[in-house]
Parts: sequence; C-alpha cells; structure tokens
Amino acid sequence: MEIPDAMRDFDSEEQLRQARRAKKRAQMRRQQRRRARQRRMLVFGIACCLLIFLAGLGVHTLFGKKDREEPAAESQVIEAVQADQTDETAQQEPQGQELVQEELKESQEEEPVWNLPFMQGYTFASADTTTGVNEETVPSKHVILVDLDQNTIRARRGEKDRISPASMTKILTVLVAAEHITDLDDTFTITREITDYSYSNDCSAAGFGDGETVTVRDLMYGTILPSGADAAAGLAYYVSGSLEGFVQLMNEKIEELGLSGTSHFTNCVGLYDEDHYCTAEDMAVMLKAAVENELCREVLSAHTYKTSTTEQHPDGIELSNWFLRRIEDKDTKGEVVCAKTGYVIQSGNCAASYMVTDSGKHYICVTADAYSSWRCIYDHVAVYQQYTE
Repeated sequence: MEIPDAMRDFDSEEQLRQARRAKKRAQMRRQQRRRARQRRMLVFGIACCLLIFLAGLGVHTLFGKKDREEPAAESQVIEAVQADQTDETAQQEPQGQELVQEELKESQEEEPVWNLPFMQGYTFASADTTTGVNEETVPSKHVILVDLDQNTIRARRGEKDRISPASMTKILTVLVAAEHITDLDDTFTITREITDYSYSNDCSAAGFGDGETVTVRDLMYGTILPSGADAAAGLAYYVSGSLEGFVQLMNEKIEELGLSGTSHFTNCVGLYDEDHYCTAEDMAVMLKAAVENELCREVLSAHTYKTSTTEQHPDGIELSNWFLRRIEDKDTKGEVVCAKTGYVIQSGNCAASYMVTDSGKHYICVTADAYSSWRCIYDHVAVYQQYTE
C-alpha cells in the first residue's frame, strides 16, 4: 500500500494526528498573542486620546477662568467708584436685586415642573375620531380610552355613568399621600386598629403585622401592588392622623381636579358605600394626575417590590402588580406602563391603565364591570389593539 506524503515522516497515524494538533495549538497561540497586541494597542490609543482631551480641557479651563476673572475685576472697580459717588444708591440697589431674586425663586418653586410629553389639563373633549366600543370584543359595561397627546376621548361607552371605583380608589390615595410625603425612608408602625380595619372589611392586604414598623415607601408600594388596605390605611394615618382626615384631603383633591360634581369618596381603600363613587372618565383624570406625579408613576409602574426587612419579616415581603405582569406579554401595540385594578360586587372587575404605544403615543384606559379579572385584562388589550392609532 502506498503511504501518503503527509505520513512519510511519521511512524504511525497517531503521531500524525498529534503533530497536527500541536500545529493547531501553535497557530492558536499565535492568534492569541496577536489579539493581545491589538488589545494593548487599542488601550494605548484610548489612553493617549484621553490624555490629549484632559490636557485640552485643562488649558481651556485655565484660560476660561482667566477670562472670567478679568471682567469680575473690572466690575469690582466700577462698583467701588459707584460706591464712592453715592453710598445710598450702593446700599439700596443690592437690596432691590435680592428682593427680585427672592420673588423669582418663589414663583419658580410654586410653578409645577412639567416633564411629560402629553398635554396638560384634566378636561377630555370629544373629537371626530371618537367612537363607540364594540360590546362583543370589550364586554365591560363602562369604558373610556383617552388620547393624552390631544386630551381627547378616542373610544367610550358608559364613561359618564356613576360607578363604584373599588380599589381603583387607591390611585387617588397614593396621589394625595405623595403630595404630603417628604421622606420615603421615614417609618410608621402598623397598629391593631389598622390590621383590624383591613381584616374586618375582608380587604386584600400587603401583609404587614400588628406592631410592625415599616417605611413610608413600603406603604406606598403596599397600597398599589397587592392593593393592600393595611398599607393604604397606614398612609392615611401617617399623613393626616386619621382615616377621616385623609378622606377630607382626598375630596379636596377631587375638587382641585374639577371632579367634585361627579365624584365623592368616603374611604381610602375602595370599600363600597353609596356615597363613594365616581365615573370612568373621572378615574381617567385621577390616573392622569397620578402619572404626572413622579413618585406615583414610579409606584404604579412597578411590577414587583420587596419591602424592607423587619423583625416580623426578616426577608421582607414580595409584592407584585399582577395586572402588569399578566398583560406585559399581550399584544397591546405598546407597553402598559402603569395600572391599578379593583373589585367589589357592585363594581365588578375594573382597572385603570396608562400605555405608551410603539410609535410613542400616550393613552389611558379605564374599564369597569367586567365579569372576571382576566376578562378585565383582555378588555384593556382589546381596547388598545382596536382603538389606538
């Protein structure tokens, strides 16, 4: 048998394979060394560019400082001359300037900071594009979809009918609380009165225990994610010292939003009461105001949250916004950013959500009186699919 040329210098085929492996390893080492050299050259080049930039920045700073100092020196000379000419003017003028600056500062502090892209205002108008909502695809009895970029109603059905807002109430609860809270790391101790209130009314709860000391931040997230009545009542006591006092603040906020003619609240958790009511359109206004508040927007958009560690809960409590977690994989033509659900027998399953489309438009959807929690979710999906642009 003829021996291939590649094997003539080797005693066996195994030696040939070993030689080939050794050759391959040598090639790999050469490649690694080459890549290492390239990386060193790249790092060296970046370092050189950085040094050049820093050197240029230092020169610019040096000369810029000199340029700034010279006019300052000139102004000091002028001020000195003016002071010699008239001491009275020199004394009165700075006082006037300080007064103007103080007034300007106060006006800036009073003016709200607007950092969201959609329109201001809490009145939603009908438009040529406003349409009814198909009952077959969206069975909820009360529906409204608001285009926040235009403050117009995109789709609606029964949006002005009186409803029981159930736990959608807690949107207003955290909004009022957020406007009175100054330190989220401040603490509050859950009392027996609070846990009894939650238990006796058969409310959902975050799970805080009697005598447990939690942060105000825990109360905010506990109010929204698990819809905790214990957390909402804790916020009420923390802010105003009583449930009744906090409800008064809630109704004052309603009046501020222009909703006092169609909305009224008697509790901070959403318990059914004949005098505890609003409309779907009113709830859309409340959610818009909450989305405009940075703290509320942060809480309403959280999918999960772990409370701080306490003696009763050394590992904290895991909280979830199940509406957001269940709708996040549905096709809504965008992302549902914020949401709060609610349920009492008189209201059926209801929810309010804020969504940003893939094209960057902003909508709020509120539905009420769906026959199940999942139907409520699918109604929001259907509304966003069918009626957003």
